Amino acid sequence: MSGLVLNGRFLGQAVTGVQRVAHEVLRAADALAAEGAWPATRVLAPPGTTLPPCTRLRAATTGRLGGQMWEQVDLARDLRGDWLLSLGNTAPLAARQRQTVVIHDAGAFDTPASYGLAFRSWYRLLHRALARMGARIVTVSAFSRGRLAARLGLDPARIAVMPEGAEHILRAPPDVSILKRNGLAPGRYVLAVGTGAAHKNLAALGAAGSMLASRGIALGVAGRADPAVFRTTGGASGAVALGRVNDAELRALYEHAAALLFPSRYEGFGLPPVEAMACGCPVVAGRAGAVPETVGDAGLLFDPDTTDDLVAALARLLDQAGLAEELRARGRARAARFTWRAAAEALRDTLPADLR
Repeated sequence: MSGLVLNGRFLGQAVTGVQRVAHEVLRAADALAAEGAWPATRVLAPPGTTLPPCTRLRAATTGRLGGQMWEQVDLARDLRGDWLLSLGNTAPLAARQRQTVVIHDAGAFDTPASYGLAFRSWYRLLHRALARMGARIVTVSAFSRGRLAARLGLDPARIAVMPEGAEHILRAPPDVSILKRNGLAPGRYVLAVGTGAAHKNLAALGAAGSMLASRGIALGVAGRADPAVFRTTGGASGAVALGRVNDAELRALYEHAAALLFPSRYEGFGLPPVEAMACGCPVVAGRAGAVPETVGDAGLLFDPDTTDDLVAALARLLDQAGLAEELRARGRARAARFTWRAAAEALRDTLPADLR
């Protein structure tokens, strides 16, 4: 085997959770390669893509097509016998068993109401086919490993786990202008982060918003759904809609919030809680999906299907003396365990032995 090809389709996509993971793993892999701890790699991307400033990995565009067709046709044609690594849920069927694919969760099977029909149908077909062909599958939590194993008919031992990282949120200096532009006072708002996809459960924020308003505390909601992927539901009435924010703005929002409120019913990993913990923001999150595995005892967990439980958990954080500071300390310590270098190393260790 001559080398490794990294599927760079994500480089031309808008950055949401999946693309964030791909960008950070690429960055960490390039740093490992500079130390001789990552195999020789070609990063191949669709035409017109802005290539990343890699130090050791070789990045180039290839082919003429775009989107899924580029991945299934152009990328597959240019592998030249190299092993393929795909970080963003999809991969060319033509590579068959000569590839590693990171599939972040089984959401297309488990939460169909969150996705458009064409999207979820394609994901179900593709993921089943990749499993049957013997592609190596990696996911981001023990929870996702169990769900993918059940949905794809695999022994869980065939699915490796690569937890995500958090330190990227500390890379950019905080841009506190986001607070002033939206009328948010430090310590006097609770932050929610997520798209309007059904499983994000943002509609449950309504009850919290009423309780917060009675205390003179605002509720800010950051994030925007991709209508090509997600089917959206209503958000919280009366919330401050922050839209899509950059890392500098998001860091400022985390650092000055009274808490992150994360009511999701289904998460393959739960990146916003880990980002919040890294910034010293107390986390109040739904006890669902991979969130308990990710947050551990560093946050307050509630039943995301019971609004009374959500409100009680948030009120406890606001009312119990010293609890917020305790969670800030626990959160920082726990977030420090999740690094992109460790993620890239775990992923490297799943590659064929002659590539490591």
